[in-house]
Amino acid sequence: MVSLTISATDFNFEIRILLLWNFRNPRVLQRANSVCDLLLILNGFSREVDDFIKETIDHSLGLPISMDALQQKLYTAEESQRRLREQHLSLVSRLREKDKVIDLVRSEASMNAQSLKKFVEENQKLGRECEDLVIQCKKWEKECFLYHQDRESLMEFGNETDERAREAESRVRELEEEVRKMSDEIKSRIESEEEDCLVDSILSSFVSNEETLSLGRIFLEAYSEDKCCETLLRKWDQLKPRTKKVVSLVSMVKRIEKEKECLIMNLAKAEQEVELVSEQNRELDRENRKFLRQCSAERSHGSNKFNKRKSIKMMSSPIEKRIEFSSQEFID
Repeated sequence: MVSLTISATDFNFEIRILLLWNFRNPRVLQRANSVCDLLLILNGFSREVDDFIKETIDHSLGLPISMDALQQKLYTAEESQRRLREQHLSLVSRLREKDKVIDLVRSEASMNAQSLKKFVEENQKLGRECEDLVIQCKKWEKECFLYHQDRESLMEFGNETDERAREAESRVRELEEEVRKMSDEIKSRIESEEEDCLVDSILSSFVSNEETLSLGRIFLEAYSEDKCCETLLRKWDQLKPRTKKVVSLVSMVKRIEKEKECLIMNLAKAEQEVELVSEQNRELDRENRKFLRQCSAERSHGSNKFNKRKSIKMMSSPIEKRIEFSSQEFID
């Protein structure tokens, strides 16, 4: 190591030396943040550094440089050239790598450009499709608007139809009611006609000939004091056959009533006669009982032959038969 004495007058000179050395080793300047740090670094220099400093000082003073120093400089220059060559080769290889990277980037850029072109084409195609869809959407919106209008019109028409249907239903119910009433009337008329036919047939079965019909006229003439009978007698020729038959039937009923009254009177007389006959029969019954008691007393003393002849004699007349039967019942 070389001990250096730095004075105030030689400070600038030493700084110049340090700067020259630092240009050879830039890392030293990075490590030295101050003059004190620089001095500490200089204390750690090797022999070569000391020689370099010495040669530099000699060169600055105009002293001749030794062969060792020149060889050292040559070696240093060759070493520097070698390092520069290596750096050049490294830079060339890195440049080639960068060229490859650039080519790769170019190819990727070309692919990206193609993809971008395709994307632009697809985007334009999608744009055209979107425009078509917008046009179609507007068309559908118009159709939807028309559909809503038609739906509203149909709803109004449906409401009117429902109202008309309700009116038609009410009208149908009214017509059904009228039809039902008319059918009831027709049915009642048919039934009345059937009834009239049945009545006519029944009347015809009772009143069938002209002689019987003349009884009605005779009946009206007999009761001409009554207004109804007088009116019917005056309109006799214009009356319906059924009416004539009814009047004749009434006359027959009246005649039957008269005959009934006569029969009732005859029946009363017959009942009186029957009452008399019954009284006579009761008297005969009493006499028969007396006679039977006498016969029973005689029968106990008579013979069987006498009894047979007596029984034959008693059965010869109805009164005697009745007396015999009553006696038999009495005995039993």
